[in-house]
Amino acid sequence: MDLQHFEQLKRDLTRFMMMYKFALEELNTRIDILKQEFQYIHEYNPIEHITYRVKSPESIMQKVIRKQVPFTLESIRENIRDIAGMRIICSFVSDVYNIKEMLEKQSDLEIVECKDYIQHPKPNGYRSLHLIVKVPVFMSDYREKVWAEIQIRTITMDFWASIEHKLNYKYNYDIPQPLLDELKQAALAVAELDAKMEKINRDINNYKATRLAQADMEELHLNSERFRLPLEFLRRLLDSQDN
Repeated sequence: MDLQHFEQLKRDLTRFMMMYKFALEELNTRIDILKQEFQYIHEYNPIEHITYRVKSPESIMQKVIRKQVPFTLESIRENIRDIAGMRIICSFVSDVYNIKEMLEKQSDLEIVECKDYIQHPKPNGYRSLHLIVKVPVFMSDYREKVWAEIQIRTITMDFWASIEHKLNYKYNYDIPQPLLDELKQAALAVAELDAKMEKINRDINNYKATRLAQADMEELHLNSERFRLPLEFLRRLLDSQDN
């Protein structure tokens, strides 16, 4: 390969990797806006934290070989759909589906595939919601839709998955059967804990709703400021909308 061709390939690879970086930044901005909107309206943040990464060239190469994909950028771009990956961690299972619903309402974000490992866990007990999406990335002279994978799960699901990953790494993906059995039992315990925490959260929300219905004043929260709203003010606004 001569120097000119090498430099062109390097530029193509740089642009190839940059598109996935931009796709994740676009996704992160959208989700941050949704999170803030949800927090303002419901006074509650459904997202504990978010992590994201672009696969390294070495990881991409290993997956290309494993999937027997043609070794061209065009083929890799179309067939390897988790080069850009995002993980959203929530407190409750209901949050997982709330976030999925909010993403579905993004008109230019195309959700191509949904794998619900919460309703249908993997045989080893793994639970999470996986979305394969196409993210629009706007460049100076064109727009490209970039594949990305979004994993949405609760804190407890993420803790279990982290331990399972460490064991797989330690045992080179050949975990002894007794440990596999214990992992499966732990996954069932995690599911039970999620259900209990969901009920507690639901009971708390019902209690808050009852207290607010009995209150004489309501508050409007904007960033660090709080505005007290008399119920009479709210009633008059509602009456004006009805008229």
